[in-house]
Amino acid sequence: MTTPHRATAAALAAHRALNQGTTTPYPELSVKELFEAQAARRPTATALVHPEGRLSYRALDGLANDLAARMEDAGVRPGDTVAVLIARSAELIVTLLAAAKCGAAYLPADVSWPDGRLGTLLECTGSSHVLTRAADTGAVGIRLPGRTVVPVELGSLTERREPPSYQGSPDDIAYINFTSGSTGVPKGVPIRNRGIVRLVHNARYARLDGDTVLLQLAPASFDAATFEIWGALLNGGTCVLYPDSFVRLGRLRRVLTEHRVNVLFLTTALFNTVVDEAPETLDSVTTLLTGGEAHSLSHMATALRAYGADRIVSVYGPTECTTFATYHPVRTLHPDESSLPIGRPVQNTRAYVVHDGRLCEPGETGELLLAGPGLSPGYLGLPETNTRQFVEADIGGVRERLYCTGDRARLSEQGHLMFQGRLDDQVKVNGFRIELGEIAYHLDTHPAVRQSFVTTRPNTQGGQEIIAFAVPDTVDRDPEEIRAHLRGILPAYMVPPVIRFCAELPLTATGKVDRRTLLAAHQPLTIPAGASS
Repeated sequence: MTTPHRATAAALAAHRALNQGTTTPYPELSVKELFEAQAARRPTATALVHPEGRLSYRALDGLANDLAARMEDAGVRPGDTVAVLIARSAELIVTLLAAAKCGAAYLPADVSWPDGRLGTLLECTGSSHVLTRAADTGAVGIRLPGRTVVPVELGSLTERREPPSYQGSPDDIAYINFTSGSTGVPKGVPIRNRGIVRLVHNARYARLDGDTVLLQLAPASFDAATFEIWGALLNGGTCVLYPDSFVRLGRLRRVLTEHRVNVLFLTTALFNTVVDEAPETLDSVTTLLTGGEAHSLSHMATALRAYGADRIVSVYGPTECTTFATYHPVRTLHPDESSLPIGRPVQNTRAYVVHDGRLCEPGETGELLLAGPGLSPGYLGLPETNTRQFVEADIGGVRERLYCTGDRARLSEQGHLMFQGRLDDQVKVNGFRIELGEIAYHLDTHPAVRQSFVTTRPNTQGGQEIIAFAVPDTVDRDPEEIRAHLRGILPAYMVPPVIRFCAELPLTATGKVDRRTLLAAHQPLTIPAGASS
């Protein structure tokens, strides 16, 4: 990426119009301070609905104070990072709040991830403390030796009125998420408290206030959870935890209706499934946010007919910009647009389209760059990558710190940003950002694999699925053996559901792997996950 330093008058005017009105005041406070203010203002209001009951703001605040005191007793200090291996539950929410009250950054992870990956994340972040459900304490201690394991169980906590002495700062790190890395090592993305506050305060993309009832559906390690949890709790609203590990549409409809959920985020793939199979599931939702992958126009047209023109909002954003960077209220589909716009920047975010060192005029394609207080301070321990991805530039007389997304975009004549694909082999599948190169790297470490190629193909839900091709060392190899190898290294969402063996990888005239030929030749012969077992 070349730092922008030139711009025509037309390009400057278009970008000023794109970013007009995005800068709005927001509190110079931490997550801890904002939540405690809501607890003081609305002590008896329902903060959390979980499978076993409800917690008021006063109760949730008191339980988090008690756990924070226990964390301090265990040695957690401001500036530390604590790993959180707790599934969606009241204990999870209490733990995230307790970390904020201690001044510690939380590292959400899944207890089902392979030991090697968990160990890598903890080492990268310097996490010496792990919080997990009391029932998992022994197993986690064995899997992650040398760490202090702090058990969390709602029934063992009391409502403590005194919070920890830590005061909070908007510039402290609130959490760390990891994204896939093409070198085989995931990249740690720290997010400051002010990034969360910027995301959920005076939101342009949804009404977030004391009347908001938000469903918490995403895994804590997926940054959509940042919006689902803090969008409710920092605005005096109610966070409703989806009670099951897997989404069933009948169950989802009952939860939405019973608890009067009025704001909901769905990944593109899940949105498409609902639209295809049971569109009535979302009848009670006032604001439906959806994103994570490029949208299917046919599904969006069906959704518009079902839900009307004022309920669907498409959202876009990388982890490095704290969940959402742009939004587009879907009111109609324009016949001259071949894809759905990703829209305009959310509050306190600015966007620029740059090509070859200059701002693009409307209609020109370039790389999408983002600016604003939502930006991460940079990847953990990757100074060279940070130099490439986070740059400073003078744009129209304004000095900006910019994140280079690697996404190609253009400005439409209507002033909307249009997504135009990637500059590299990064993809989004079910909302998770995945470097295909990371999967290929680990494929190639298996002794049976001589060559490999990883790509995506459309699935029946209108989204994408990963498919891998491998040249084995002998003809009697089993694809399930390779998948088992990957399951021991990667999270489940990164393991290809299909691995196809081939005698060789076809090449184009320029010497690159011929993706189209591979997909065409092997589509009828794919081996689904578990077919050989």
